[in-house]
Amino acid sequence: VGVFQAWDYVVFAALFVISSGIGVFFAIKERSKNTSKEFLVGGKQMTCVPVALSLTASFMSAVTVLGTPSDVYRFGGSFIIFSIAYTMMVTLTAELFLPIFYRSGITSTYEYLELRFSKAVRMAATLIYIVQTILYTGVVVYAPALALNQVTGFNLWGSIFATGIVCTFYCTLGGLKAVVWSDVFQMVVMLMGFFTVLIQGTIKNGGPVAVWKAAQEGSRLNVFDFDPDPLRRHTFWTISIGGTFTWLGIYGVNQSTIQRCISCKSEKQAKLALYLNLLGLLVILVCAVFSGLVMYTFYAKCDPWTAGFVSAPDQIMAYFVMDILGHMPGLPGLFVACAFSGTLSTVAASINALATVTYEDFIKYWFKNLSERAGTWISKGLCIVFGVACTTMAVAASYMGGIVQAALSIHGMCGGPMLGLFSLGILFPWTNWKGAAGGLLAGITLSFWAGIGGFVYPAPASKMMPLHLNTSGCELRNSSDILTTLAPTMAPERPALADSWYSMSYLYYSAVGWLATVIAGLVITFLTGG
Repeated sequence: VGVFQAWDYVVFAALFVISSGIGVFFAIKERSKNTSKEFLVGGKQMTCVPVALSLTASFMSAVTVLGTPSDVYRFGGSFIIFSIAYTMMVTLTAELFLPIFYRSGITSTYEYLELRFSKAVRMAATLIYIVQTILYTGVVVYAPALALNQVTGFNLWGSIFATGIVCTFYCTLGGLKAVVWSDVFQMVVMLMGFFTVLIQGTIKNGGPVAVWKAAQEGSRLNVFDFDPDPLRRHTFWTISIGGTFTWLGIYGVNQSTIQRCISCKSEKQAKLALYLNLLGLLVILVCAVFSGLVMYTFYAKCDPWTAGFVSAPDQIMAYFVMDILGHMPGLPGLFVACAFSGTLSTVAASINALATVTYEDFIKYWFKNLSERAGTWISKGLCIVFGVACTTMAVAASYMGGIVQAALSIHGMCGGPMLGLFSLGILFPWTNWKGAAGGLLAGITLSFWAGIGGFVYPAPASKMMPLHLNTSGCELRNSSDILTTLAPTMAPERPALADSWYSMSYLYYSAVGWLATVIAGLVITFLTGG
């Protein structure tokens, strides 16, 4: 397996330099329009194409580039059913949530909650959002750093801090416009990285037909599994229904998304941006799933994870890239840049959105008469604070297990109740603020109980259904390490709930939180005379 060479570092460094350059460019170009509105929502002048690319880039982080292929590699191609979830999610966002946010002329989605319920509900929602985003961003920064460190010998903490510093730098300088335009650039890099791997991997495997055949023999193509059991990790139902709720929580009511849609010139442009972004999501999903199949075919006889060449399944993708591209100078660097650009765009969007909600929901509330100049400086200061917070969180993320699941679990646990809260406001006009507050509390409690339980007591393999991985064809590095099977250890004591409530598919956390929030909200409203 190859290692990083000089050219790879050049390609990789170019990504960071160009991203920072975009921040500097907008800082100089927009110097005259120094208002916090311009800084945080791009002065409402964006058009649909850059916004669509930017949305796609932010939600397709390194978690997608490294995590999805390894998930397909281990569990089969059922991930492709997410296309149904994405389509439902974008349609609902564009037709139900976006018009309400766009017409009410707000900067922070949580302003809506105050207009509809009360200040207290808005504050609670903002706090949950801040916690959710910092946690998630930590996972996103840590994921690529870990995979690269293992495979290319790229320093782990060095790359974590580099990511944190660069993102904070261009967010602080250029505001939302810098975030959107550097996302567009990073999106192009991601697609180039994926195509390089797909083309080279398919050639090495002897063409698309060979890949398809091997994937079929390894039962990686049994995609549609209509088992209704909610404890099974990925079935048709958990992905299409659970996935829709999870992604709606991430997308439909999330500050990062809505902020960029609101920055469009008109509501029509904003809707167009969402539908174009759906196209982008589907293209990347297909790329990631096919990368997983190509990777499976390549390692059908010798799985590097079981054989101990990599220490975690999320590193298989990076290992595979070094394996097939290692001898071509510059190409591994391109792929690493691809994984990192996913991360940069997500982190940048998170930092920008965190600064916006904090400024709109807390600072403006406490300091009523700030000058525009002070406002812009405070927004920039907040970018730095949150940049530091997310980087620190990445250090904690090193204890979290599989990255796709960690990321979607965090979103499900916080996003479901939030989605429930906005649904109460938009779909049930008779809900009062007590119902909203009580519902939010109930939803958060239930989804965190299930999520943390599932984290402490992982679901049994019978529900996870990992597929068979083969090591019969491995040439061991030195003849002495024969693969030994360890003696089975006694399973630790599991509480009664561990095989039922805690084993629920992680994609359902969001649906549980949503249901709990809506039901509790309606009941409390009814009891307090809504």
